[in-house]
Amino acid sequence: MKKFNIRKVLDGLKEVSSSTPSVQVGPQENHLIQETLQSDHFQLCKTVRHGFPYQPSSMAFDPVQKILAIGTQSGALRLFGRPGVECYCQHESGAAVIQLQFLINEGALVSALADDSVHLWNLRQKRPAILHSLKFSKERITFCHLPFQSKWLYIGTERGNIHLVNVESFMLSGYVIMWNKAIELSTKAHPGPVVHISDNPMDEGKLIIGFESGIVVLWDLKSKKADSRYTYDEAIHSVAWHHEGKQFICSHSDGTLTIWNLRGQGKPIQTITPHGKQPKDGKKPEPCKPILKVEYKTTRIGEPFMILSGGLSYDTVGRRPCLTVMHGKSTAVLEMDYPIVDFLTLCETPYANDFQEPYAVVVLLEKDLVVIDLAQNGYPIFENPYPLTIHESPVTCCEYFADCPVDLIPALYSVGSRQKRQGYSKKEWPISGGNWGQGTQSYPEIIITGHADGTVKFWDASAMMLQVLYKLKTAKVFDRNRSKEDKGSTETSDEDPFAIQIMAWCPESRMLCVAGVSANIIIYRFSKLEVTTEVVQLLEVRMQYELNDIESPDGGEPALPTPGASPQTSGPPSHPSTSSNNSDGGNMPCLKVRSTPLKQSAGYQVDLVVQLVWVSGEPPQQITSLALNSSYGLVVFGNSNGLAVVDYVQKTVVLNLGTVELYGSNDPYQRQPRSPRKTRQPSGGLCDINEGSATSEDRCKSPTSVLMSNSNLQQFYNGGGRGAKMSRKLSLPTELKPDLVLLSVCPPRGANPLDHRDNSFSRSRSSSVTSIDKEAREAISSFYFSDTFARKGDSTLTPCLYVGTTLGTVLALALTLPPAGEQRQLQPVILSPTGMLVRLKGSIMRMALLDSTGSMLPPAFEPWFEPNVTADGEEREKVRKRRPVSVSPSTSQDLNESQYAVVCSEKQAKVISLPSQTCIYKHSITEASFILRADVVQMSQGVSLACFCANGHIMTLSVPGLRPLMDVNYLPLTDMRIARTFCFTNLGQAMYLCSPTEVQRITYSQDTCENLQEMLGELFTPVETPEAPNRGFFKGLFGGGAQSLDREELFGEISSGKANRSLAQHIPGPGGLEGMKGAASGVVGDLARARIALDERGQKLGELDERTAAMMTSADSFSKHAHEMMLKCKDKKWYQL
Repeated sequence: MKKFNIRKVLDGLKEVSSSTPSVQVGPQENHLIQETLQSDHFQLCKTVRHGFPYQPSSMAFDPVQKILAIGTQSGALRLFGRPGVECYCQHESGAAVIQLQFLINEGALVSALADDSVHLWNLRQKRPAILHSLKFSKERITFCHLPFQSKWLYIGTERGNIHLVNVESFMLSGYVIMWNKAIELSTKAHPGPVVHISDNPMDEGKLIIGFESGIVVLWDLKSKKADSRYTYDEAIHSVAWHHEGKQFICSHSDGTLTIWNLRGQGKPIQTITPHGKQPKDGKKPEPCKPILKVEYKTTRIGEPFMILSGGLSYDTVGRRPCLTVMHGKSTAVLEMDYPIVDFLTLCETPYANDFQEPYAVVVLLEKDLVVIDLAQNGYPIFENPYPLTIHESPVTCCEYFADCPVDLIPALYSVGSRQKRQGYSKKEWPISGGNWGQGTQSYPEIIITGHADGTVKFWDASAMMLQVLYKLKTAKVFDRNRSKEDKGSTETSDEDPFAIQIMAWCPESRMLCVAGVSANIIIYRFSKLEVTTEVVQLLEVRMQYELNDIESPDGGEPALPTPGASPQTSGPPSHPSTSSNNSDGGNMPCLKVRSTPLKQSAGYQVDLVVQLVWVSGEPPQQITSLALNSSYGLVVFGNSNGLAVVDYVQKTVVLNLGTVELYGSNDPYQRQPRSPRKTRQPSGGLCDINEGSATSEDRCKSPTSVLMSNSNLQQFYNGGGRGAKMSRKLSLPTELKPDLVLLSVCPPRGANPLDHRDNSFSRSRSSSVTSIDKEAREAISSFYFSDTFARKGDSTLTPCLYVGTTLGTVLALALTLPPAGEQRQLQPVILSPTGMLVRLKGSIMRMALLDSTGSMLPPAFEPWFEPNVTADGEEREKVRKRRPVSVSPSTSQDLNESQYAVVCSEKQAKVISLPSQTCIYKHSITEASFILRADVVQMSQGVSLACFCANGHIMTLSVPGLRPLMDVNYLPLTDMRIARTFCFTNLGQAMYLCSPTEVQRITYSQDTCENLQEMLGELFTPVETPEAPNRGFFKGLFGGGAQSLDREELFGEISSGKANRSLAQHIPGPGGLEGMKGAASGVVGDLARARIALDERGQKLGELDERTAAMMTSADSFSKHAHEMMLKCKDKKWYQL
């Protein structure tokens, strides 16, 4: 039984009372399609986060579990195991993570934050949770230390004090090391914050405390006093022990290292300045930059390793950050691409009192993670298997494809594997902990990212993982070295002239089309063979648009001028550089296509370059929408001036029309010219490849030159006026004020960067915007190719192109395609506008077609074929003639059956019945906000319309009924990046860039949410802790070797009392012990708990066994004594006893 919905009744009343045609839902149409999708099929949740942790601040490694943890300045926590095992957590406060400490092989992690809070994370569950938190209120945390196999955490503070926390209960101990007791009484100055704490590897009762001022104290925990003090003139940054516990090394702010004997208190036994110039007269070397960290690792055979970051001399201006590895007499200086945040040396043993045997160094950089192999000569780096290179160049756009053809990922991988660099370490990646998930989700998923330097990357996103498949460099097509004259004439100040703006991809045919920020389009074919292209084929297109001095376009203006009236396209030049450099800047592209032969390796190879050229001294408007159809052999693109259709089979422009000319005489708008000039003619016309390159002399400034494209957004934010310069900065403001959010959207894939402007700009706060005539700013915002009914009342299906505009109009163009084979190479493609299909409120975002049963009709496509056959030219032509062109499923329908067009704008959605062209359903999605991204997606249960709104709501609607199924307030739009990269795809998957370096994937499918626990990997796996080093016979005999300490007796409440309650507040975490038991799932977690339970049971059984044995011994002894007594007294009389 259907629920009564008052909203639908009100919507119906509103529609009847409105001036627009009311929605007629005929009874026969209403029950034709049984919708299978229900609201309980949808649930929204985050799945996985990929990429490099944004703004990292700290790092830790578990040497037994082999898991790496990275903390960030925004309070995020990223955990990495073997390739494919990743986890993301977030501290609620968002404070920077200043230090991380693993409870080694315990499945737990301690994090210390900049807001003076300490947290204990449980890693024994697939989604780690906080078990305990402790918030300090009177002192600021500067350093933490947790000894191996200890449950007492040392916390050093800014005041110079050290507190102890029990990591099991997260309660403070009453034992406190006060700074004034640690330093000498004669010292008048405060020693500064605690910068280092560590216990002596050979004596747990002795603690080294490093103070910032340069004082190091050896503290005796039992006697609660300082044993020794070591003073140096320069500030200390870090301290490291020799494993025998007799020496330690300090790094200082003047670039020196000092080595101290534990018993020699006066001066260091050695002072080293690794990068300082040694003067000949024996004076102190010149000071260098601070050595921020040093590690001292020993080996059984050979010299110890000293590894340090920083310490370069001040005269090395412009030198990159370095990691220095000192091994014996050799010193290797390893240059890094980015500043070093932290580094860790990976060793064979977790025990500090054994030979360390270092084998690798993990270096955390600001924008990269590097692992260096210490065991091989030259210290090669390991090949990083994690997807940490998303941000190699800033991401400018994304596309996400689920349920791709199964042969696609192997094909991309095979060509991408040839691009890999050489010279990596041959050893296996050392961070190898955890286990993969056991998910059943097996369909192929691909993510494509476009970047600011013109690269396009293909990623395998299947099974909750991410791996780079193939990298395409589109900038190779262009000459990078422009002359000064060219630069001056173009008047451009381009930071990223090759940046990718929009991508269109056909997975079945593997055709790829990218639109760049410099108003260029490149069409690629996929080939498994290498080829050298002698001349890159080029089409130069003029897109100019001028309105006549008339109130209405009804004044006798023909809808389509004769083909030769105003041609706007020059045919393919004999040489790519034939574009002339006129005095007014006309006929000149923004980028120059290379004139030398282009060697193209296997993968994506350039088929055709299309460039919009400067006209009348003004740059071309940026491309706002793009679509590709491999079955028709057409690419269509649009901007604020109009649209152009390119036949990439014949390498010609078949249509170049202004937006107004698409309407013909039925233009609903009274358009006013912005700056009429008598000499101008209406632009547009059908163009053929054989036409000349004659063009109108002038072109008016686009009325939206300030607002229409990404190119001038930066200028707009900086308060710039209407200029002709193309400032294509994609590094847009990331934090926008609420009133500017409306102006800062760039929906990807076929949508105009500001295609909501007719609504958003009218409600803009900027007076300069509203002064521009609204109707004169109509741009093309989206396209859709399909086999459908071109005109109202048609009975046959014909190839069509739907065009959506920023004023909410959907217009149709009928295509007349030549027959396949040789005719397709010779006869022209003809396009004829057939009028307006429907109008919506707001800019058109997405269009799709359904068949009469409500199933989605995918556009027709051509199967992939190898374009570079090895035979001669004639054979190649035969192959092309024989090529099968697949037909859209819609042609298999009976002619009497109807189709449904689903159209979504930034405000509302409508479903149109075809061929009658009547609106049968309509739904107002949002009033106060606007949609940034909309996609018609295939779910496992049916078809749905998914929308992401600027106010943060993610919504799904049923199709064709447009019933709201899900509405979740998920993610408010805080920056341009989210708007530019948010994508929905089939089967309930979505993604966006949550930071400049990270991709966040989410699901809106109930099935995926239910199976998510199985899909996620396990971080913790039961591993036996290595045995402690053998003390040896003589050390055991004479009292040498490591000295243990009963910390519980020393720091427990009985001996040290209770801590000051006002010092810190204990906060139980949401993942407490009870929560942990309920939340932890998976076979490994169960096994781990079972193993712990068995250990406890075994321990208890062992104790019981010992007690039973002791009782039996006691009983035997008693029996023996009783027997002896009996024999003694056997023959005595009672009075003799």
